[in-house]
Parts: sequence; structure tokens; C-alpha cells
Amino acid sequence: MIDYKQIIKNRELRLQLIKLLSFIPDKPYLKLVYWIKTGKKLNLKKPVGFNEKLNWLKVNKIHPEYTELVDKIAVRKYISEKIGEDALFPLLGSWDTFEDIDFDSLPDKFVLKCNHDSGSVKIIDDKNSIDKKDLSAFFNRRLKLNAFCLGREYPYKNVKPQIMAEAFMETPDGQGLNDYKFFCFNGKPEILFVATDRATDVKFDFFDMDFNHLDIYNIHEQSGKDIPKPSCFEEMKEIAAKLTQGMEFVRLDLYEINGHIYFGEFTFFHGGGYYLFHPEHWEKDLGDLIET
Repeated sequence: MIDYKQIIKNRELRLQLIKLLSFIPDKPYLKLVYWIKTGKKLNLKKPVGFNEKLNWLKVNKIHPEYTELVDKIAVRKYISEKIGEDALFPLLGSWDTFEDIDFDSLPDKFVLKCNHDSGSVKIIDDKNSIDKKDLSAFFNRRLKLNAFCLGREYPYKNVKPQIMAEAFMETPDGQGLNDYKFFCFNGKPEILFVATDRATDVKFDFFDMDFNHLDIYNIHEQSGKDIPKPSCFEEMKEIAAKLTQGMEFVRLDLYEINGHIYFGEFTFFHGGGYYLFHPEHWEKDLGDLIET
């Protein structure tokens, strides 16, 4: 049995070591970090597994146009042109520094996050009770983070770090939003996972394109819940195909609220390319879908 808690604990220790290795050139750096994170050798000459191929893409398929797509502010133009502005969460403002934020102009509830990284989201459900000192320390720290340096993910290299505020969105029953993350290969969604319990202890449940549950572990435990297929699932698949045409691999995140679909983000290197799928055959099954 996989010890999930131990994996998460060790991940924090490994992150500190990885930061110390940031001066190393791309290929040896990726090989070393891959070994630190997975305990396995990374074959960049003849990659086979999904995560091996993600790292191969990092050094062999550099797309400057992806910079706009991973920038959570700049990508809004692309999404508006492709599927319409109503697929975007309302943007309340963006700022270069935390000190620039005009909190008086913001509603009582909103979401703050950075445009250039992962994990910098803060849900503000009462702006009058926030600790601005703590928030400032958090976001000033995140603004200094360069996602390229940690994972050598070139799309992030030239993104200008900013803080953005979006409208607070919730389902009619007041429950947290489910996050539907589609794995797309050259414009074809193949599997997805649904992220639940994000405010407490996030869970990942994987499904095929008929929304049959798949017994897959990757990064987080399964929820053990019965997750219903969204009523707009077929439309989600169509949107996923439309937005990801011509991309060797990308994970497209979508949300659904009362039958309406919203764009989340593009992620070109799921888990940074360092979190192996279990059972192991999924590494090869998904790797086979990426041409090298």
C-alpha cells in the first residue's frame, strides 16, 4: 500500500534540495530532480513513460506562445477569442505588488492569486477580517517564485508575476467547486480527474471519457465518494478538444456551475513531470499518447 502522508512529507524535504540545485543546466538538472522525486532514472534519449515524456518535451518542444497560455491574466484574451468571455471568472483587478491592491474597491468575498504559479490561491470570504500583514508576506514571497527555475518549465520563464483578484464563485448549494482536469493529447481528451475537497484535504478521482471511474492514484488519494457526471460533460469534452488543438500534451482545467462551464487554466507539465501514475501500466499507457 502507498503511504500517501509519507510521500507528501518527503516532497517538502525534496523541494528544499531541488532549490539548491537550480544552477545546473537543464538536462542534468531534470535527470537529478527526477531521480530525487521518483527514485528512477530519467531516459531523455528514448523516453517511454508519461512523466519521462513530459520532461523530454521540456527540452525538445519549447513553444514561446505557451507563455501567454500559462499566464492567468494574459490567457483571458485567448479564451475570450476561442470560446467567449462568459467562460471566464470575472476579473476584479490585477496588481504588480500587494501594496498596490485597493481593497476598498473589492467586494466582501473574492479570490486572490498569482498569475504565474501554482498554489498561491487565497479565498477571501470576509475582507474585513483578513490579516493584511500575513497576506502581504505570503504574496510577496510568491511573487519572487520563478516556476521555471524549479521545474525547467519554459512556458513560465517570461511570465511577469502579478497578483489578481477574481470574483468568488460557488455552486447554488454553497458547496466548493469541483475542478475537472482533462488530459489532452493533440486536441484529444483521453482521461480526466476531478479534484474535490480542495479547502481541506484535496482528493483526485480519475475517469475515462465515458465518465467511468478509473482505479488510478496520482499525487492525492481517491475520495471514495460517488462523483456524478456533470450534465454538460459532452460540451466539456468539445471545449477541451477545441482549446488544445496542436498541443502535444496539456492538462486543461474546467469548472461547472449550474450547467455553465468556466475555464480554469492550462498546465503543460502535470505535477511538473515528477509524479508517477499507479498502477504502473498507466505511465506507459499515457506515455504512448505523446509522440517523441
